[in-house]
Amino acid sequence: MSQRRIAIFVLGPSALPLAQKIKAKIGGDIHGPHGLSGCDKAYEQAVQGIANAWRNSHAVVGICATGILIRAIGPLLEVKFREPPLVAVAEDGSSVVPLVGGHHGANDLARQISEITHGHAAITTASDVVFGAAMDESGSALLANPEDHKSAAAARLRGEEVTQEVTIYRTAGGLKHLVYHPFTLAVGIGCERGTDPAEVKHLLDETLAAHNLAAQSVFQYASIDLKEDEPAITQFENNFYFTAEQLKAERQRIASPSKIVEDEVGTPSVAEAAALALVGANGKLLVPKTKSKRATIAIAQVAHVDDFQRHAGRRQGHIAIVGIGPGSAGTLTPNVDFELWLATEWVGYSLYLDLVENLRHAQTRHAYALGDEEARCRKAIALAKMGKRVALICSGDAAIYAMAALVYELIDREPCRIAVEVHPGISAFQVASAKVGAMIGHDFCCISLSDLLTPWEVIEKRLKAAAEGDFVIAFYNPRSMKRHDQIGKAFAILEPHRHADTPVIIASNLGRPAENVHIRKFSDFNPAAVDMLTLVMVGSSQSKAFMRGDGKTYAYTPRGYAKNLDKKLDTQ
Repeated sequence: MSQRRIAIFVLGPSALPLAQKIKAKIGGDIHGPHGLSGCDKAYEQAVQGIANAWRNSHAVVGICATGILIRAIGPLLEVKFREPPLVAVAEDGSSVVPLVGGHHGANDLARQISEITHGHAAITTASDVVFGAAMDESGSALLANPEDHKSAAAARLRGEEVTQEVTIYRTAGGLKHLVYHPFTLAVGIGCERGTDPAEVKHLLDETLAAHNLAAQSVFQYASIDLKEDEPAITQFENNFYFTAEQLKAERQRIASPSKIVEDEVGTPSVAEAAALALVGANGKLLVPKTKSKRATIAIAQVAHVDDFQRHAGRRQGHIAIVGIGPGSAGTLTPNVDFELWLATEWVGYSLYLDLVENLRHAQTRHAYALGDEEARCRKAIALAKMGKRVALICSGDAAIYAMAALVYELIDREPCRIAVEVHPGISAFQVASAKVGAMIGHDFCCISLSDLLTPWEVIEKRLKAAAEGDFVIAFYNPRSMKRHDQIGKAFAILEPHRHADTPVIIASNLGRPAENVHIRKFSDFNPAAVDMLTLVMVGSSQSKAFMRGDGKTYAYTPRGYAKNLDKKLDTQ
């Protein structure tokens, strides 16, 4: 349960004190409606927010009626054994009801909350009610034959004998015999650079089968840090990496030392030493080094699951370059939200970090000033090289005038073994277009008017090409503290190619409290209305603006569907 993120939902201020009390004891984030202070996150619609959290494998606690929770996740119900916990709590704390995922944390979560509220955990799972615990649930072992759980539980309820066996070996279960595989095996892996991942996977499967070991008991994998980015090893989850010195320290316990390996990487063993380094001093080598053409593996057994030496090794460093959108909670994608939560380090421009500060719990914040782009990226890379999981935070989309390209440029020039992922966000030009209708309904482009990194002569060339190509154009960085005249020059280049009524969007502070979006005619555009936080979007020669019955003006760029509609009408 501790590995799941907990989302505590409230519908109004009356439920907030209980939510805060629960959070103080079990952790998690409080989700409330927009405008409700004291919450960690805001949602637009409760049902949608609950569904999104549950769909992203969060444990959901709703301080509300059970019907709301059921309606929210009902369409998402699929497979019992994959369902996250869902718990309903009465607003006075008197009743705590695990609705789904009972054997995957919901029952335990309900018990925890009932202790906090001094209420009643309304647990209905048969095995929990009769025996006080679920027969298919264990924090340190996996039920090998879940298909027999129902019959075994029924037999036990009838008073018949049911046997339970804990073993690392492959063992057949039965209708009244449940087999559990404890998480006590560690696999050490060594391989040549560029080894096919399938070769290592096949070697592992063969080795486990040859020694009748259960794959479910394999808990962690380990190798030398030189292989931190090797696909043959990163294909497995829960990897840890050790330095050559750390592996060399296992010299006295390894069974198959190699002079060739020591000369090559600085330790007489990789596979055996890595497995032993992970299981600690009380662990033992269970399967010595086993070879394929280009890989080796070894298997060690830990004396107790708590003895795994995870702190001694380190995981592969990881940077998630995330786009948080323009700034509002509604434009933050669930994927980016998850990466922000998963990271241990946040790096970014201080303003961007401030925009998501309400989502931060235990992450270390590394804030930088505007203009320190390279410093931000280098910091993120340096932290990842230490084995940290880093979120490099950008506004809008991480790959549009943001840090993604710079990170890749740096690791291209200075290769390293960290993992890098880019998680896109909703860009300002998309939001600006949506706010007024559909300005980017046809071909469009984005042009930055900042000449700090791109010569103005190059920008002018692009402006002329975009003007002649009749693109809708979104102008980023139209003005700064020092630059005042570029946006005027850009409009001068566009003027011969745009009619006076061409709609122009002026959008500032998108997604923030001071948001201001309005439409002007090309001929009425005033560069003085633009500041550092403004995006300007100029329509193509086909873009149109019109007023609707609500008194608001909307703009769109037709793609040509109307011509086909007109043709159909003419033939009717």
